[in-house]
Amino acid sequence: MAEFDLAVIGAGAAGLSVTAVAAQLGLRVALIERDRMGGDCLNTGCVPSKALLAASHAVQAGLRAGRFGVRFAAPEIDWHAVQAHVGGVIDAIAPMDSAARFAALGATVIAGQARFVARDTLMVGGRRITARRIIIAAGSRATVPAIPGLSDVPFLTNAGLFAPGPKPGHLLILGGGPIGLEMAQAYVGLGVRVTIVEAQTIAGRDDPELVDGLRRALRDDGVNIIEGAAVVAAEPGPTLVLADGRRIGGDQLLVAVGRTPNLEGLDLESGNVEASRLGVVTDRGLRSISNRRVFAVGDIADPAGLGPRAFTHVASYHAGIVIRRVLFRLPAKLDYRALPRVTYTAPELAQVGMTEAEARAAGEPDIRILRWPLADNDRALAERETAGLVKLVVSRRGHILGAGILAPNAGEMIGTWTLAISQRIKLGVLAGMMVPYPTRAEAGKRAAGTYYLSALLGPWLKRIVGWLAKLP
Repeated sequence: MAEFDLAVIGAGAAGLSVTAVAAQLGLRVALIERDRMGGDCLNTGCVPSKALLAASHAVQAGLRAGRFGVRFAAPEIDWHAVQAHVGGVIDAIAPMDSAARFAALGATVIAGQARFVARDTLMVGGRRITARRIIIAAGSRATVPAIPGLSDVPFLTNAGLFAPGPKPGHLLILGGGPIGLEMAQAYVGLGVRVTIVEAQTIAGRDDPELVDGLRRALRDDGVNIIEGAAVVAAEPGPTLVLADGRRIGGDQLLVAVGRTPNLEGLDLESGNVEASRLGVVTDRGLRSISNRRVFAVGDIADPAGLGPRAFTHVASYHAGIVIRRVLFRLPAKLDYRALPRVTYTAPELAQVGMTEAEARAAGEPDIRILRWPLADNDRALAERETAGLVKLVVSRRGHILGAGILAPNAGEMIGTWTLAISQRIKLGVLAGMMVPYPTRAEAGKRAAGTYYLSALLGPWLKRIVGWLAKLP
């Protein structure tokens, strides 16, 4: 008989979610973590980055208060106090992810590197662990590109970015994805010169029309953005050498070009677990295609050729699917149709469903593009934050295919459109919903309403209204 019902490799968001439910339902669960409880999100990702952004945004709010007739003295930035704030936020959340809490829930928490020795057996240090089901939730790490000279130059990834250290004078950021953009704005707001070097375009997965507005906002903040610039070498300094011969120097380098699954050390071959360079290969139900005892969740999963989705909310979503399948034997499978993503800059850039380009590439017939600028939104005008846009991609039958929002708190606004896509709510329902005034949420309702505007103002409707007006 197996020692455990469930062995979970990795104590990040996905692994902790599965463990918490299984342990509280009375299953024998082993939770194995080789590093820090809470994983990347708590210690080196979502939590510290948003804490640092909050400090930066506070500085910027003070600097921009003059537009309201309110003026403050120039802010004094205590770099060590800012770092202490970031560490304090991590410390406040850490008890929820701690080994003590999960042991209290009934799980057996084991520190060490897990590796397969059989289809249903792991070794952690000198301990042999057998389990009826094994959940691989080992996460991912920052990708380090094969750039000549980079290995000889000191650089940071998100793993070391939030460790205590001196404030840089000029931060170079290699990569213009969400991590690079967020940290660029965080650092420039705290008085650091920042240069982003991106081989293609920043926020390359997002709608270019929305990205244009974000690009302007970042440049207005003082971020130097270099796009379409391949880096061919790195030199001491650190200095990045571009393909066109330019040399961009700074005194600290952050590499933020993507994520790589943590497959090393698991010895997946011994467990007959197939993997690609993107992660553990699974079906849409997150079960390994080669070992039915094994499931993979979070950043390390490569489900049905869809590739990984390195978001904490996706890890939690994966955990829900595995809980339904493993614990309750219910059918469940991935549906990324309504997967939201947010870049937490100011303004925020949020996207769910298909962008305009993706809808056209998918061959969607006769799509409609609906827009409402924040410049026409009363709340945005009142707060002098008019840079932004709500953009909807709609089918000819009025179904919402995608939504993009560039606005303050866009991440809070995108939930309405995530629900609409996941539940196939037609546009008319959104156009007719009641939203509080004044809010930026009105911009979404107004964008939806433009779908019907031409029909409402058409001559045939005017004639009908004219006839009805003559009735007693």
